[in-house]
Amino acid sequence: MKLSFHRPTSRILIAGTLCLVFLLGTVLGWANTHLLSADSRFEQFTEELFQKEVSGNMLNLHYSLAYPEKKGIQRPKATLGTISLPSSQLTDTSSASLSNTSSEAEDFTSQTLKKLQTFKASGLSESNRPTLDMLLLYYKTQADYQDYSILYEPLSPSLGIQAQLPVLLAEYAFYQKQDIADYLNLLVSVEPYFESILAFEQEKSQQGYFMSDTTLDRVLDQCRSFIKEPDSNYMLDIFQKKLSDYGKLSVSEQNALILTHKSLMKTEVIPAYQELMTGLEALRGTGKNNRGLTYFKGGKAYYLYLLQSQTGSYVPVKQMEKRLSRQLSSEIGIAGTMLRKNPELLATLNQGITFKKMKPAQMLNALQQKIQADFPALADVTFELRTVHDSMKDYLSPAFYLTPPIDEPAANVIYINHAAKYRRQNLHATLAHEGYPGHLFQNCYFREKNKHPLRYVLNFPAYTEGYATYAEIYSYQFLDATKEEIDILQNNAISTHCLYALCDIGIHAKHWSQKKLSDFLANHGIVTVDNARAIYETIIDSPGSYLPYTIGYLEICRIRDTFQKAAGKYYSPLLFHTFLLDTGPTSFPVLERQINGWLKEKT
Repeated sequence: MKLSFHRPTSRILIAGTLCLVFLLGTVLGWANTHLLSADSRFEQFTEELFQKEVSGNMLNLHYSLAYPEKKGIQRPKATLGTISLPSSQLTDTSSASLSNTSSEAEDFTSQTLKKLQTFKASGLSESNRPTLDMLLLYYKTQADYQDYSILYEPLSPSLGIQAQLPVLLAEYAFYQKQDIADYLNLLVSVEPYFESILAFEQEKSQQGYFMSDTTLDRVLDQCRSFIKEPDSNYMLDIFQKKLSDYGKLSVSEQNALILTHKSLMKTEVIPAYQELMTGLEALRGTGKNNRGLTYFKGGKAYYLYLLQSQTGSYVPVKQMEKRLSRQLSSEIGIAGTMLRKNPELLATLNQGITFKKMKPAQMLNALQQKIQADFPALADVTFELRTVHDSMKDYLSPAFYLTPPIDEPAANVIYINHAAKYRRQNLHATLAHEGYPGHLFQNCYFREKNKHPLRYVLNFPAYTEGYATYAEIYSYQFLDATKEEIDILQNNAISTHCLYALCDIGIHAKHWSQKKLSDFLANHGIVTVDNARAIYETIIDSPGSYLPYTIGYLEICRIRDTFQKAAGKYYSPLLFHTFLLDTGPTSFPVLERQINGWLKEKT
């Protein structure tokens, strides 16, 4: 961000000053073009791009940088921002609030893309070329979103902001005193933020894109659950603990802030949720589509955007479906052979295997030790295990990892959800996915190797979730179990991922009804009506959400096989994992070009 200082200037000097400014501008412009190398200009641009990416809103900045001032970044106003739409997608009766910033994201993306296109890969160093390659594809994909943003759903039951916001606010760490003030201001901004979301939902309703009543009920239930006990809301206790842990305030200061926080929760946050619920309830019955995206105007194109942005793969939907089907058929065939040879393996599938008599922290420590031969070395990492609060456990994932700020790497947190519906899940696999060698390990390792913060803040879900799924399935071999038991558990995990991904494509690209989905699942052993209905509703609510895990996993396996074939006798899991983790999050076309270049050089 550039700062501008205004000082009084005498009129007699204005003409001379303007000439000087013009001359300096000309000279500096020429110098920037001719004296600075292409690499220097590119690195300067990416640094500016990083600052813009993290400064969009206070939440984004805070979760990216604990001390933004040290990076020369001025804090924006502490608000949650608003939701807006491009002017092309607004009706004549649209709320004015929807267009206030409608062009900002669109302009930023298009301008960034134009600037990136001025750089030539041939003029950059080997270290900068992949970054340019990655950024061009990333922002081109983001630009495609603008045409379909009316189909975006900020209130999905699975991943919606109504469920995520309490967690984001609860985890808003206090590194310095200003963070406390910013946090309290964020609470004040919940109401205008929810007002913009409601205006967006009203626009969706008017254009025929509003959620079904079934989905609406689930969203409203989440809101009710969060606000039902305002005097004992879990955010009150968490705020008090964060103040105590901050340790730089007197008891009287803490008590005053605790009262202020409680007042804001009652007068700002909870009423904002109530008003959102009232506004959404008024739209009941306007959502005519309770099926997939393919039944919406523009739905197929939007789903293609989701596939590309979420999977990092750019193959056609039909090709992706064929690949998933082949993998599923192969896994089913392998499982059938194993079970015919050893029927007792069925008990392993039903009961699972985990580290016996170990608490979660002990499991993570055990995994940390067991992966060392196959994964690159990582300096000691601190982490904290926390439990999802009872009020939200029915609406959040079985577990999730919170990425720490770039400049506060020790703040690693893994949440475990003890909801009844997750009790049968394999805790070992969950912790491998979220911890070692999954998200926590990948994130911490890449931070050690990566020097540019921009790489740290861009989102490549297929790489991160695909790798974590790969890590989860790979980790089965660290169990105290026979090879056959490990093989059947890995096989079952891969089959399940493929099955859900095919359901996602079926519903959103192939017009599958709930009956069609139930029949498909029944053919693969999922016969209970309740399970089929739950899967259908989850996929309707969050289109494309299963695909990063499955496609990402399969892409990493495909690249690993290519790597192994080319490396021949020199191949080792450690060699491949080091390359994969060194490269870091990116789209798969870029990753593949990286690996091809690396292999050409090494073999």
